[in-house]
Amino acid sequence: MYKKLSDLERLVSNKKERKILVLAVSQDAFSLNAVYKGYVAGYIMPVLIGDKALTEAIINENKFDFKDVRIIDEPNPEKCVELAVKMAHDDEVQILMKGNVPTPVLLKGVLNKSWGLRTNTLLSHFALFEVETYHKFIAITDVAMNIAPNLKDKIAIVNNSVGYLNKMGIANPKVAVLGAIEMVNESMQATLDAALLSKMNQRDQIKNCTIDGPLAFDNAISFESAKHKKIKSAVAGDTDLLLVPDIEVGNVLYKTLVFFAKAKVASVILGAKVPIVLTSRSDSEESKYYSIVLAAIG
Repeated sequence: MYKKLSDLERLVSNKKERKILVLAVSQDAFSLNAVYKGYVAGYIMPVLIGDKALTEAIINENKFDFKDVRIIDEPNPEKCVELAVKMAHDDEVQILMKGNVPTPVLLKGVLNKSWGLRTNTLLSHFALFEVETYHKFIAITDVAMNIAPNLKDKIAIVNNSVGYLNKMGIANPKVAVLGAIEMVNESMQATLDAALLSKMNQRDQIKNCTIDGPLAFDNAISFESAKHKKIKSAVAGDTDLLLVPDIEVGNVLYKTLVFFAKAKVASVILGAKVPIVLTSRSDSEESKYYSIVLAAIG
C-alpha cells in the first residue's frame, strides 16, 4: 500500500526508462530545479525550450549539470508553447511541463485543433496527496480544469483518474463521489449524479474500480464516521479517489489539505495525448518534482 509521495520514485524506478520531458518557457528557476532533480534521479531526459540566455543563467547560477540536454532558443512564450506541444503531438516527447508561462497560453496550445494534444476524452486534473493522518495515498479530481461537470463529464473524469491509478498498480481503486449528504436528494444534483455513477459502476458501465456515493467527506475518509451513521459501503473509510462535485469544492479542499493539513501533493492533467505537468505558482518545488515523477508513470 502506497502512502508517501516518495513511493512514486520506486514505481518509476521499476520502469527502468527515462521519459522525455519538454519544459515550455524554461527560464523559471523553480521548474528547472524540479526538472534537474528528475534528470539526476534518472526518471526524465529534459528538452528545454525558452530564452536560452536566461535559461543558461539560471542553470549556471544553481550549478545544474545538464549534460547532453537540448536547449532550444525561443524568446517568444507563445512560440515556445507551440514548439513544445508539437513535439508531444509528433511523439518526440512523453511529458509536457508548464514553465514560466500563463496557464491559458499553455492550454490554448494543448487544445489547438491542428497540432494540439486533444484525444477522444475530456481533459481533467488529477491530484495525488500524501496526508499524514490518512493510511494511504488519496487522490482528488477535478480541482482545476472542469468548472461544473455534468454526468457525462464526471464519467470521463473518473475514467481518466481510474486509468492512471491502475497504471500506478492500484488495480481496483475505491472512488467516493462526494456530496454534502449521504442520501439522494432530488434537489441536489451532486447526489443524483453520485447515485447514477454508483449504479453505472455496478452494471459495469464504469470499469476497473468500485464507486459509491453520495458520500459526505467524513464518511468517505473515516470508518468511524460511516459506522456511526450506519452507512454500509465498500468505499467509506478506505477511499482512493475523491470525485468532487465542482471546481469550487475541489479547489478549496485541495488548498485546505496543503495549507492546513500540511499535505504533500503531486498533480497532472490527464486526457491529453501525454501527461501534462501544470502546477500552480503556489506549489512548492517538492510538489513540482513529484508531479514530474507522477507524470513519468504514465
